[in-house]
Amino acid sequence: MTRSNIDNIKAVYQLATLTEQQDGITWYPAAKAIAANLAERYGIPAAQAVGVIAALSPRNRWERNVQDADSLISAYVAGGAEQARLTKVCTFSANKAKAIKILESGLETIPSALEILSGPKLREFTSCIAGLPDVCIDGHAFCIWQGERTNLADVPSIGVRLRRQIKADYITAADELGITPSACQAITWCAWRRIHGVTK
Repeated sequence: MTRSNIDNIKAVYQLATLTEQQDGITWYPAAKAIAANLAERYGIPAAQAVGVIAALSPRNRWERNVQDADSLISAYVAGGAEQARLTKVCTFSANKAKAIKILESGLETIPSALEILSGPKLREFTSCIAGLPDVCIDGHAFCIWQGERTNLADVPSIGVRLRRQIKADYITAADELGITPSACQAITWCAWRRIHGVTK
């Protein structure tokens, strides 16, 4: 079944426009630059900015994700955790709490942020933004790998073994396409959301 899953990933890649290919290649570097800008503006370590962005990402549109990270960091710098807790964000309360914990921790490295961010998807997203070699496997990546769109609420739990297999298949597909695994995931996501009208 692995070969067919690799082919599913490559099939979506082949449907990507030139613009989507370029957007996918630059997506994570651009996200890293956004985090660096937030860190510089608010005088916090870059690892904190990356971690806050990742923590606030679940079920959040990217543009709003960045806006929420900016608002939360600004509130924290101005008034501490209490002020940050009063700031509205468009994700789950538990994820907002993780973002605030990252800011409170004083951490300066990505591995320290990963310790706070429970859940493999958040850790993978953090690593990819930071430029570390990883693949972010979420519900959309699963659908691309499976070759069929599924409502995110119906995506099965991606356990350790399945996640390992999906990652391996993305890595193989990326190698055959001559791109990095994170770029492969980002490019296929750009094409997938256009094809299926996905907004988050």
